[in-house]
Amino acid sequence: MTAFLTTMVFLQPRYQIVKSSASNTPDSFFELGTMAKISGRLSDFVKYDDTHRTSGQNATNIPIDDSHIHHDNDITAKDLERRIRVLCWVMTSPLNLHKKALHVKNTWGKRCNTLLFMSSVSNLTFPAIGLNVSEGREHLTEKTILAFKYVYEHYRDKADWFMKADDDTYVILENLRYFLKDYNTSDPVYFGKHFTNPAKQEYMSGGAGYVLSKEALTRYVMKGNDSTVCKQHGPNEDVTMGECMEKVGVKIGNSTDALGRSRFHCFIPEYHLKGNYPKWYYSFSVNDPQKGTESVSDYAITFHYISPEQMHVMDFFIYHLRPYGIYSGEQQLNGNR
Repeated sequence: MTAFLTTMVFLQPRYQIVKSSASNTPDSFFELGTMAKISGRLSDFVKYDDTHRTSGQNATNIPIDDSHIHHDNDITAKDLERRIRVLCWVMTSPLNLHKKALHVKNTWGKRCNTLLFMSSVSNLTFPAIGLNVSEGREHLTEKTILAFKYVYEHYRDKADWFMKADDDTYVILENLRYFLKDYNTSDPVYFGKHFTNPAKQEYMSGGAGYVLSKEALTRYVMKGNDSTVCKQHGPNEDVTMGECMEKVGVKIGNSTDALGRSRFHCFIPEYHLKGNYPKWYYSFSVNDPQKGTESVSDYAITFHYISPEQMHVMDFFIYHLRPYGIYSGEQQLNGNR
């Protein structure tokens, strides 16, 4: 993970992150206009990259099946995939279905045991599930409630853990399953990037993604569906989720690794490496914000604000590129409860 994150700094494209279609937390509002505001040779690289990306030239895409020369030992990962069943549902919209959600489907989404896309309009060919709700930030809480209700009614017995992510979130499923393996899905708990707002309400960042145990899902749907208990409408989906979880007796779990390093991240890798966070992050993050490769867990789980292009870049560096002669052993990084 350290080598991957270091490399990612030199591969961040220049683009501005707009308000996410899925979350209204402070990180959703943060306009990263200086995404590639880096001096020196990296700036030259970014300019060079932009020039070629907009030149109209098309390189030839040659499909090559090189699976026969990859000899990764994935026995442990496959065993966890069978034992730790993770349902992923992705918050998206009709406009983002092919612009963003498609790239989730073609990268990390295929490693979920079950993958669902929640939108306001059904699309039978993609496919996407159409919820009876309008699009727009003011409807995010209602959309989340309906999505989890749909998951509970149709899939509660087909998975053990239930992950919500945005269509610009990148998830490393193998690391998620490793983290979850020591927890009991019958416990009312959920995990993510732990925040607290000025009103001292604790919650998980929507953009970084959060994962519910089966018992947490059950309580959220069966008890939280009551408007006298939990808010049913509003833009702050993740904050509202935190309020509701507290009222229905679902605990916030600690997701840092055994060395105190972060696993769920609400920004791109570069920001966690360089530490150039927005000011609000220092007051909202429950764990003191740190920077550098040693602050991010080798078994990191999520990153947010990942562009469609970067979905594929991350997939390449995590699952394809290998340094010759270096064989990574398994680390024991759980246990920091």
